[in-house]
Amino acid sequence: MLVNNKPNKQYFSQKIVEWHKKHNKRPMPWKGEKDPYKIWLSEIILQQTRVLQGLAYYNRFVTKYPTVMHLAKAKDEEVYKLWEGLGYYSRCKNLLATARIITENGGMFPQKYNDVLALKGVGTYTAAAIVSFAYNQPYAVVDGNVNRILARCFGITIAIDSTKGKKTIATLANELLDKKQPGKFNQAMMDFGATICKPRQPLCNECILQANCFAFKHNQTSLLPKKEKKITIKKRWMHYLLAEYKNSWLIRKRDAKDIWQNLYEFILIETSDNLSKKQFLAHKQIKKFTEENFSLLHLSKEISQRLTHQQISGRFMHIILTKKISPEGYKWVLKEDIKNKAFTGFINKYLNTIKKL
Repeated sequence: MLVNNKPNKQYFSQKIVEWHKKHNKRPMPWKGEKDPYKIWLSEIILQQTRVLQGLAYYNRFVTKYPTVMHLAKAKDEEVYKLWEGLGYYSRCKNLLATARIITENGGMFPQKYNDVLALKGVGTYTAAAIVSFAYNQPYAVVDGNVNRILARCFGITIAIDSTKGKKTIATLANELLDKKQPGKFNQAMMDFGATICKPRQPLCNECILQANCFAFKHNQTSLLPKKEKKITIKKRWMHYLLAEYKNSWLIRKRDAKDIWQNLYEFILIETSDNLSKKQFLAHKQIKKFTEENFSLLHLSKEISQRLTHQQISGRFMHIILTKKISPEGYKWVLKEDIKNKAFTGFINKYLNTIKKL
């Protein structure tokens, strides 16, 4: 049923829920979950993370920390190690901070939308997901899937990342929301976007809304949704010196407000370009160590890692010191204990190329 060449809102909502009843083929442990802690945990993990990757982390977290109080009592390093590989480590920092705040307030997860929204690391999307899934409150979830479905189906041609676009999508999503079963409706929208109205190569021939879809009717499926912001990629060169002395490695924790905060690393030399072996050894940071006797064990090939807004490249130089040094901010850790420290994905790429610890 079309209204002004776009789907009738009531018709749209009804078809989405009907579709989900027949095609709910994405069994995930958090689907149908009513425990706000587990819903919150799954939503934080799945931010900027593929579902299949996030699933393994979710299972490990709920096994080790079955309640918010278990998580709150955990040591920071232990939690960061469990998070290792997921990226966006500010999520892990906020996860711990929020768990401890909730525990200090008696261990009861807040139930009101604004109280959930006030939690550290929780935005409008996550707050809506928690209160609709856990408490069946009428708040529409607006994620990438919902943006895509609504922009295509209703012909929203303004940029969805603009202030006007965000407001338009949010208003429409709440108008469409099935107020009697908001949790089920939100889940249906997320699943429909993930399996049918996909970013690339959407399954239009299997879509129950095809006849009423603006984008399909006007051949604009690949053009919608529109975004006005283009991601600028910053190029960074990070060269690491791995200093070893009597079976121990020199490491430090990153504490600056930058990527990988609270993760461990070796001696870092950040430059504007790649360094040759000669340049590496001649660098002023390295000269602090070349004044002492050492032997060069290994110089790696170039390693790269792509982050959302940054391209990280660099090399690793592994040296054996004959005299122990203790630069400020660093500590010596036995090689056998290194596996208990949370390192960046960039460093782990290197560690995976050398012999097992």
